[in-house]
Amino acid sequence: MSGEEEAAAQQQKTEEQKQDTKPEEDKQNEQQPPPAQEAEKPQDEASYKSLVLSGYGGYDKVKLQVKKGELVPKAGEVLVRVKACGLNFADLMGRQGLYDRLPSPPVTPGMECSGIVEALGEGVTDRKLGDKVIVMNRAGMWQEVVTVLTSHTFLMPEGMTFEEAAAIPVNYITAYMMLFDFGNLRPNQSILIHMAAGGVGIAATQLCQTVKDVTIFGTSSASKHDAIKENGVTHTIDYRTMDYVDEIRKLSPKGVDIVLDPLGGSDTCKAFNLLKPMGKLITYGAANLLTGQKKNLMALAKTWWNQFSINAMQLLQSNKAVCGYHLGYLDEEMELVGGVLSKILDLYKQGKIKPRVDSVWPFQQVGDAMRQMQERKNIGKVILVPEAEKEEKKEEN
Repeated sequence: MSGEEEAAAQQQKTEEQKQDTKPEEDKQNEQQPPPAQEAEKPQDEASYKSLVLSGYGGYDKVKLQVKKGELVPKAGEVLVRVKACGLNFADLMGRQGLYDRLPSPPVTPGMECSGIVEALGEGVTDRKLGDKVIVMNRAGMWQEVVTVLTSHTFLMPEGMTFEEAAAIPVNYITAYMMLFDFGNLRPNQSILIHMAAGGVGIAATQLCQTVKDVTIFGTSSASKHDAIKENGVTHTIDYRTMDYVDEIRKLSPKGVDIVLDPLGGSDTCKAFNLLKPMGKLITYGAANLLTGQKKNLMALAKTWWNQFSINAMQLLQSNKAVCGYHLGYLDEEMELVGGVLSKILDLYKQGKIKPRVDSVWPFQQVGDAMRQMQERKNIGKVILVPEAEKEEKKEEN
């Protein structure tokens, strides 16, 4: 073999050895896709739970939906992670198409909630991340997250639970403004509180006790009498088996100074006739319209036929006052409403009021929660939460 042939053979042998001894790392890189390919995997899209009224009717018309997308607060707004929501009689009426302040379906109901501030919109300086807040709005609060103007949020006092916070706004503001702004409640007066075991009834009873020597007549079913008496009702009346007018007249022949009327229809007429001279009737609802899951045309007709009516001359001669209260129409008066809530929260800090939570229901059981309230089984506030309590405890563990 010539020298040139030997050199060529030696070069070929060297190249073969290089290929055989190629680093193991290079072989592995050939078998695996480059890291850039992993980064191309699609990320999970943001979503949140929301209760949506799909149409008017029974309990099944409010459904749990998962909405896609991320809520972002606009200028002057905050994003709140909701921990608890309040259920109100207005929500039950809204489901039947009887509450005109609720926008048309499909819509998320809910006028109050509590939670934690998670994001700030441009220009927000009076709230910070992590603030625990009470939230009020015309609608849309039954969601996992909500965006609202900061003027619709109020800082929770120390020691207040999220359930208590969600139980305060609608019920206690309603009760406070009726008793003190319209009713001018004073020591040694008397009052009739219908549905005394409900959210407004519990709130009104507690607020009456901030005034000295107020006599409270409270109506409820007999099974709730111990509870409302413990809450401060002086004289309990079973509206199912007794005529509350007769029962009050037995103890107070002249009647009462104030009647809070959430019933409507013929009960409003009875309320006016129960008033003492210089007495005040404050009407704030039409619970008599709710007789079942769906709108009852007979109940509507009966309530309309029996509606209270009085002219100015009759009112003048009676020496009585008639007031109408509807918190839903004060949604643009947040400075006024906020001032009232501030006074209520001060009373909470002083230990003079304490919301009573009847029951807590996860969003997926909203139908059962509404049934609990509509069938008047509750004593105090019915609360909705985004997650079931057991699930939350598991996560904590």
